[in-house]
Amino acid sequence: MNPTEITTQISTAANILNIDKWDYGASFSNDYSVQVDRGAAKQLKASQKQVITLRVWNKDNLVGITTTSDLSEAGIKKALRQANIASEFGNKNEFTDFSPLAKDPIHIKEVDKKNPLGIKKLLKILREAESKLIDSHEAIKSIPYNGLSESFYERIYANSDGAFRNYSKSQAAIYLYARAEEKDKKPRSSGSVKLGYGVEDIDIESCIKEAAKKTIAHLDYSSIKTDKYLICLSPEAFLTIMNAFSSIFNARSIIDGVSLSDKNSIGELISIPALNIYDDGLNDKNISSAPFDGEGTPTKKLILINKGKLENFLHSESTAKIFNTIPTGHAGLGSKVSVSPDWLVIEKSNECSDLNKSLVHTNYQGDFVYIEELNAIHAGVKASQGSFSLPFEGWLYRNGKKRSIESATVAGDIKYLLKNIINIENEKELTTSGISPHVWINELSITGDE
Repeated sequence: MNPTEITTQISTAANILNIDKWDYGASFSNDYSVQVDRGAAKQLKASQKQVITLRVWNKDNLVGITTTSDLSEAGIKKALRQANIASEFGNKNEFTDFSPLAKDPIHIKEVDKKNPLGIKKLLKILREAESKLIDSHEAIKSIPYNGLSESFYERIYANSDGAFRNYSKSQAAIYLYARAEEKDKKPRSSGSVKLGYGVEDIDIESCIKEAAKKTIAHLDYSSIKTDKYLICLSPEAFLTIMNAFSSIFNARSIIDGVSLSDKNSIGELISIPALNIYDDGLNDKNISSAPFDGEGTPTKKLILINKGKLENFLHSESTAKIFNTIPTGHAGLGSKVSVSPDWLVIEKSNECSDLNKSLVHTNYQGDFVYIEELNAIHAGVKASQGSFSLPFEGWLYRNGKKRSIESATVAGDIKYLLKNIINIENEKELTTSGISPHVWINELSITGDE
């Protein structure tokens, strides 16, 4: 069934049921994924999914919502009835409506259509990658976490007011996480992830080399003394921590009382003037870009922090109405409309005279801790309080030489971190979650084994 037929079928069923106001978001996908264990197939998956989320407004303008995978005439009628019944229990304190931008033009990125390779080819490619990674160093004994996947999907949004939009795309991913063991030493692990529009777009050799290089480098490790250290956050680590504290920019979190910001925080200086942060879901480097959100609002580039000052919040239709502004294209359709960032881009502003530009991770000769990757984000971050305590993979640098840190935890406060940035390097790097340079923090507490 194509998108136009689905919309027509929903509209017809709604007329029969005397439902005047409705909208829906739909997702259709074909997914294929494989995992291996020393050459043997560990897990093979192929699935076809179809999900429609329907919202219905009753005569009192209260909203009910339901989800169904039954696209038959009877299934759609049943879903509309259920949503209509649910609307009687809608939130009377916060009224939701169609996005006022649901009919605005959208920008759909033109990419070559990819065809599925299928399970057999995926399995062959991953087996070869696993074998090459194990053979790359005698200490690498296994690749306990690995996977190769491809997904082909279509997203739709339409409403009873005439809005209609859809897009389709493909995405592929590979991850290789190696385990190395040497006599009288603890096992060490590291890995690499690569994305593409299709498997043929992914540089699998670079994924193998990166996973091997990182894993082998961690074989020479030592403990670290508990103390405060000069910190350099990798692009991936800085993006991880900014996404973990994205409630700072999230209007839904502010309304729910679980954000460090409030309605009057726009214009507040929350970082050093050298920092700019954008949400740029349509960035050409973003493999997962979507031209509209769950409410049909077009995706756009939005500056969140401008020269250290909080400039914008992320909004759905209902939060925008409360804040007397417009939706920003960050809503997710659900029983309660969620708000979340798409793809963060970090950069240095032109207000950077106070930075210590001698701090460059590739040539700085002083002592510092390089945090490569932060772990246990869901357990170690208290977003509503601003605090974090996170285990990490990283390095202790002394006199230009580095040594892997055996095990350690970094702790601090996001407000302190943002205001104690002492350098933002010039070169930006592409990661799977955004773009960022290396960012230096004056001091953070490290808890080690000494």
